[in-house]
Amino acid sequence: MIARMESFTALTLPPPLARAIETLGYERMTPIQAESLPSILARRDVLGRARTGTGKTTAFGLGLLTALDPAAIRTQALVLCPTRELADQVAKSLRALARFVPNVKITTLTGGVSLRPHIASLEQHDPHVVVGTPGRVQELVRKKHLHLGGVSVLVLDEADRMLDMGFLDAIRELVGKTPRERQTLLYSATMPDEIRALAKSVQRDAVEVVADDVEATPAIEQRFVEVEAGTKLDVLIELVGDYESVLVFCNMRSTVDEVAAGLVERGVAALALHGELDQREREETLVRFANRSATVLVASDVAARGLDIAELPAVVSYDLATDPDAHLHRIGRTGRAGRTGVALALVTPREMPRARAIETAQGAARWSVAKPGARGAKSRPAAAAMATLAIDAGKTDKLRAGDILGALTGSAGLAGDEVGKIDIFPTRSYVAVRAGLIDRAMHRLREGKIKGRSFRVRKLR
Repeated sequence: MIARMESFTALTLPPPLARAIETLGYERMTPIQAESLPSILARRDVLGRARTGTGKTTAFGLGLLTALDPAAIRTQALVLCPTRELADQVAKSLRALARFVPNVKITTLTGGVSLRPHIASLEQHDPHVVVGTPGRVQELVRKKHLHLGGVSVLVLDEADRMLDMGFLDAIRELVGKTPRERQTLLYSATMPDEIRALAKSVQRDAVEVVADDVEATPAIEQRFVEVEAGTKLDVLIELVGDYESVLVFCNMRSTVDEVAAGLVERGVAALALHGELDQREREETLVRFANRSATVLVASDVAARGLDIAELPAVVSYDLATDPDAHLHRIGRTGRAGRTGVALALVTPREMPRARAIETAQGAARWSVAKPGARGAKSRPAAAAMATLAIDAGKTDKLRAGDILGALTGSAGLAGDEVGKIDIFPTRSYVAVRAGLIDRAMHRLREGKIKGRSFRVRKLR
């Protein structure tokens, strides 16, 4: 058995990776890193049970980058993720780890966007590392734009979510395109029989690691709230009024729209997230929620997969989850990175048996009975602190966050603390501004210039 280590300095890493770890300020390994990295660096297959936010990306990222030969222009590592958001996060983390490794090409291939940019990138030369969703990677492999014959490390990230989304056949097809003599790293938050069967079919003598100890487990207070079906929306409004930012789960797309519309009618800054949104609508919805331009995001389980929203204080199940595993994934959105969080579930009389089953599976929770209006003055979230401007320019225009901030604090006359999160995408950028200053900021940016150029600027509604 390979010994567990605690410090990154105890690992034998190539100098560029050791330098990146030091630059990123990583010192002590998280439990999943300490349990899995020695085996990963020894080129063993690893089956890991770990949730998002436990440090698993750094674990498998160091493994695949250590195995890389930058001089060999072929795809050597493939990371499959369930959603575009998670793939983007993983690729960003890998680029941070590879910052001192020269000439490494890391490409993100996900659905929801045009194939043309992906094909153009692949035609330039093969990427060393591909991070993507199974459907889009499968499509590019079938069209012979992407070649997996040189893959030495395969990573299946959040495998249980990929199976839930119906990607099993695509995964099996892609695995079949990779060499048998490869390292396979599989991570999943849960280990149902289907995941173990998949692991058995794609891995060889895998080392199983678990990161469910105190350091890895978020500090989440669970509360079940008994409520009559006809008063759910009133109860929801009172509950979310206690938090600056809340993610609300519904089981059906139609309910997502109904609840979001009901909240907006009551003056709550709420947005809806479900599978009917196109990629741009989804992107802008997530940007606005993450930058505090909305206080409540109402989502379906499928639409919310892969979300990793920093500093989310509360999650509410408007509809009770269908099973304990789905409930676990919901509540895992809060209490990240050592913070505390609250997970609330509204339980109607019909849902009581399911609620008791979830409680039995995951431990005792607090129970209360909702009495709408009992607080006296109506409780509701404060108006959103920020509003969002969209700028029709991005990375392809060489636009940087500093350019936008400079324009707002210069010609627009805003103070630095009146500008919030700035997100730069290939062809668009988004900036959060104090809500009361949004019209002034938009006018000044339209009248002035950013980096010496004029771009279209609009307010997201």
